[in-house]
Amino acid sequence: MGRENEARIDKWMWATRIFKTRTIATEACKKGRVSIANTPVKPSRTIKVGDIIQVRKPPITYSFKVLALTEKRMGAKLVPEYLENITPPEQYEILEMSRISGFINRSKGLGRPTKREGRELKKFTEGEFFDDDFDFDFDFDDYDED
Repeated sequence: MGRENEARIDKWMWATRIFKTRTIATEACKKGRVSIANTPVKPSRTIKVGDIIQVRKPPITYSFKVLALTEKRMGAKLVPEYLENITPPEQYEILEMSRISGFINRSKGLGRPTKREGRELKKFTEGEFFDDDFDFDFDFDDYDED
């Protein structure tokens, strides 16, 4: 098979800016956070056009459809040519609920959360990944227009 017909999943996720570094992409695979057809994949797994890649970043799972293959890092403007964000809207609702739950669950009269409570809430809502691990900063409104 020619190189243009396949790409390693860890390299592709780094190249398409899903993760900031290839190391982080590799670690995500090793931790079982990356899957194809609900099956966790190794960093060396080759992907092809049409594959749906699921990336778990607590509390939600992003879904990306592979439109083209590459192992070379690209500028953000080129990313839509290589992947389609097909994350279901209900996943974003979960994310939004987790963001505001810190305010909803707080008893009236307790005032603002302390720094410690804020850190604990952030750790709880973000899970093992840090926001910095993910490189994409999609304007999700762009995807709703289709």
